[in-house]
Amino acid sequence: MKPTRNIAETQTPDGARFSLHEHDGQYSLKLNGAQLMSSGWTLSEAMLADAACKNCDKVSAPRILVGGMGLGYSLKRVLELSRKNAKVTVAELMPEMIEWNREHLRELNGALLDDARVKVYVGDVYDCMLQGGSANFDAIMLDVDNGPAAFVQSDNARIYDDAGLQMIYDSLKPGGRVAFWSADPEPSFMRELRKAGFEAHEIEAKTHERAKRAANRIYVGERRAT
Repeated sequence: MKPTRNIAETQTPDGARFSLHEHDGQYSLKLNGAQLMSSGWTLSEAMLADAACKNCDKVSAPRILVGGMGLGYSLKRVLELSRKNAKVTVAELMPEMIEWNREHLRELNGALLDDARVKVYVGDVYDCMLQGGSANFDAIMLDVDNGPAAFVQSDNARIYDDAGLQMIYDSLKPGGRVAFWSADPEPSFMRELRKAGFEAHEIEAKTHERAKRAANRIYVGERRAT
């Protein structure tokens, strides 16, 4: 049996242990020893990008925000979908995550950070949206938690409250979309999105193509076109 390699480790702002591992060619990220994501399960990350960027082909120079670098699979899909003149911001709270992608995961997806369309914002995605102002993005994807009620960082609660959802709505251009990744169904979140003014729907997502059932959810909110 091939051993698991502990490649790198750091602490989150909340003091949790955050680590990168490799086993038999597969990479994973763990929080306090619990797996957050794996390079073997990437379908839902690509679906997140598909859902958020659905209307971007109608825009001449789309502006897209990827909240959370992870292992780079959402960014990879965004760049596959995007025009050459798109502007893609990757907001990542932990600078180590950017460093790990460039150094340890370069052959996986780390080289995507060198794409001329990509700009890295090291900091909280909430602050990135707030600083961007109103009607700034055509698409926003948020994969920063295990869901709207399962936070990786306690500060992320502000993303999902009434003020946070209103801020996200205002950050989108008319016709723009936000997509939230969730590990589990969160039916009440649909009501919260609609209350904030979004046209909302839920997408069932498998972790990989051969999975027998959908384990994850993607929640999509679209700002109505004027």
